[in-house]
Amino acid sequence: MKLYYESGTSALASHIALIEAGFAPALVKVDIPTHRTAAGDDYYAVNPKGCLPSIVFQNGEKLTESVAILDWAAQQSEALKPRNEEARMRLIEMLAFISTEIQKPLIFTFFIPGDEAISVIREMVAGRFAMLGRIIGDGYLLGDSYSVADALLYVTLRWAGMIGMTVPDNAEAYMKRIEARPAVQQALREEGLA
Repeated sequence: MKLYYESGTSALASHIALIEAGFAPALVKVDIPTHRTAAGDDYYAVNPKGCLPSIVFQNGEKLTESVAILDWAAQQSEALKPRNEEARMRLIEMLAFISTEIQKPLIFTFFIPGDEAISVIREMVAGRFAMLGRIIGDGYLLGDSYSVADALLYVTLRWAGMIGMTVPDNAEAYMKRIEARPAVQQALREEGLA
């Protein structure tokens, strides 16, 4: 299996989840501005949408979009797999929320010019982080057990730190719990982020 990524992007969550599920994906780095791999190949040939992440299985089948990849990885591991259909619905619900209501707006803060737009986005996302901070408490997003949704929230909290954004008081302890996981340490090392 190949994982197409760029260091520190949302692909980091998929990288973490794949390792947690017992996979050792071959990493293919993509330069986002040029949509070229490190070897010079056209990334649009892999994913016509041009977005990261993407995985390509041994049989050539492809899977794109963080939510789909994270859900797939969770289904491959007894440790990550939701215990029943309702738990899976809650996982997908949380993945969709983080992806659309936190990840996408945060991405814009890196690319939209103008302090006014950025401050509005930061305020909106800070409110969403605050709500998730209340859910997490001293545990994880879906209770006492780690899930692939925690990998995605972890990545967005990393981004928030990069732009000096306000996050809940318990975010630092939460991030330390996530970073203590061996799969997270491995993914950070492999992406040159450790």
